[in-house]
Amino acid sequence: MRFDELELEDAVLDGLYDMNFEETTPIQELTIPLILKGKDVIACAQTGTGKTAAYVLPVINELSKGNHPADAVNAIIMAPTRELAQQIDQQIQGFTYFMPSVSAVAVYGGTDGITWEQQKRGLEMGADIVIATPGRLLSHIKLGTVDLSRVSFFVLDEADRMLDMGFYDDIMQVYKLLPPSCQTVMFSATMPPKIQTLAKSILKDPEEVKIAISRPPESIMQTAYICYDTQKIKILQELFKKSHPQRVIIFSSSKMKVKELSASLKRMNFNVAAMHSDLEQAQREEVMKEFKNGRVDILVATDVVSRGIDINDIKLVVNFDIPHDAEDYVHRIGRTARGTNGEGLAITFVSTDEQPQFKKIEDFLGKSIYKIPLSPEFGEVPSYEPDKYKKRGKKGGSSSHKDKRKKETSKTSKR
Repeated sequence: MRFDELELEDAVLDGLYDMNFEETTPIQELTIPLILKGKDVIACAQTGTGKTAAYVLPVINELSKGNHPADAVNAIIMAPTRELAQQIDQQIQGFTYFMPSVSAVAVYGGTDGITWEQQKRGLEMGADIVIATPGRLLSHIKLGTVDLSRVSFFVLDEADRMLDMGFYDDIMQVYKLLPPSCQTVMFSATMPPKIQTLAKSILKDPEEVKIAISRPPESIMQTAYICYDTQKIKILQELFKKSHPQRVIIFSSSKMKVKELSASLKRMNFNVAAMHSDLEQAQREEVMKEFKNGRVDILVATDVVSRGIDINDIKLVVNFDIPHDAEDYVHRIGRTARGTNGEGLAITFVSTDEQPQFKKIEDFLGKSIYKIPLSPEFGEVPSYEPDKYKKRGKKGGSSSHKDKRKKETSKTSKR
């Protein structure tokens, strides 16, 4: 469907035309008409499906009509991370280019006093749209710098991630301050029971839109190394010796591992930066800018950048650790194959205790991922037997080596 087939104002269509938006994505086609009708909506769609425009366009469309108070906050969009809040704000600036009467302010933590004052001023003046992380919005509410009594639209983006991060109480605190007439829209990449419970608590007779979790595009070459945990860094080093790394994201499971891995790669003289939650906002913005500009070759990150961050032309994604679930795997490797040629490469390191989880990912994808044979120079490698390791409860390469040593000790004692 074309955007001009939807009931959107000319000013909105002008902005879309200027940004080269012509055809709707499935989530936009299904969701925009419902929001325009004033319905509460719960939509399940993953990153990369155009979900931001799916809720932003109908909201700014209604605000552009001039039927909402000019001195009030009319829409609240809550996002789990600062990076996503910034990205939403940037998209709104583009969409409202031909609508100077529609204003927006992004409100998030990790900033200096000047930025706080700017956010405060925007809230007190009644910015039409407030894009906020839960904690920072509550800080402004407690200080009395924001009035939610006339809000018409309440949007939760990446609601599942917000619940994972422990923001349920924050969401409910904000929701209770909204007027009963407020239209509520929830977007989530997954639909676990806790999301359904939240939906029942805050949505009124909602329409449900579900876009099936898509498999990664065939243009992404998916591969894996079956290895012991201690072999991962050596494999990575060998990979980067053969081909100089450029536009590479390496995902690891925790901020501690991210710090350790980035430090190891720096000692090997690779051009690398780390992205994790311990960084101040200014540091995170600088890291992202340097990576996007090509002045950093390798970005080592937690899942903070696997969703909601738009980075094009990523040549390689490495899963140094297996992601939590299959959907996170799709989000991670989806960072590649987003450039002009649509091609990408994803490599996953699978230690023995990670094999059962990796098998679940293969089952979800409906195919076996090619396992690259390791050179003999890496020494002994485990076989791929996920059922065996699941039953025995192996704990990675070190456990296997311990078992081997125990057997050898036993043989020696018998002699």
